[in-house]
Amino acid sequence: MDRNAAPAVRIRNLTKVFLSRKNEAVHALDGIELDVHQGEVVAIIGPSGCGKSSFLRILAGLDRTYDGEVDWQLTAGARKEGRLTSATVFQTDSTLPWLTVEENVHIGLSKLRLARREIDERTADVLRLVGLAEFPKAFPHELSGGMRQRVAIARALATRPHLLLMDEPLAALDAQTRLVMQQELLTIWRQTNSTVFYVTHDIEEAVTVADRVVVLSARPGRIRMTREVATTKSSVTELRRETAFGDLVVELWDVIANEVGVSLSPADTAEPTKVGAA
Repeated sequence: MDRNAAPAVRIRNLTKVFLSRKNEAVHALDGIELDVHQGEVVAIIGPSGCGKSSFLRILAGLDRTYDGEVDWQLTAGARKEGRLTSATVFQTDSTLPWLTVEENVHIGLSKLRLARREIDERTADVLRLVGLAEFPKAFPHELSGGMRQRVAIARALATRPHLLLMDEPLAALDAQTRLVMQQELLTIWRQTNSTVFYVTHDIEEAVTVADRVVVLSARPGRIRMTREVATTKSSVTELRRETAFGDLVVELWDVIANEVGVSLSPADTAEPTKVGAA
């Protein structure tokens, strides 16, 4: 990633408050200040309930009730350019079982006014990128869990989003497949220069795939710490041998452990019940 690249999105004093079922104000996010630069992969980690999912929903445009500013850069006329402002890859399997692989990718392009030829070209390109070029006519039940998640990634990439949002995208996979998919993501980032906002609970995964890791505090979510990832990222296995990798993972674990202790304190045991809390 180019450290001098322009921001893809500027976030200023982002604050999210909602009402619980008891009609009590619950602060999900408080005063978030963050720039996500073009071509950068930013991982967001933190204890449960710290506002990660609320943060992602706001960036995805699914929640427009918040204070502060989310200022998108260079997105004027995005749909005329055949691009979405953002596209999301979810934790759970989001493929439609009655559609083929290529038809699932087409669904992601439905909001863009593209000629059929460009739709077909984009679909072929992204399926080749994620290693599914030989499976365009396959149905999801014929694919492994990792392959289905590649379909979801291909569907998002086909829209050429200014910001790719990934919400625990590998959480449902087994440990071995998860490592393989982390390597696949590194390959995809290198080839596409994607700008990515990556939410995860897995600290090692965050350090593996990201250029920068942002730690949120216990609720209300504030930026507790930001760390650049100074590793070569040649491969997932080689990465884990690097001293810098281990040192950063330990540092992040220490911070998260402290925040988890705060989140489990007696004053914070009452969990919010309204859908939409992170």
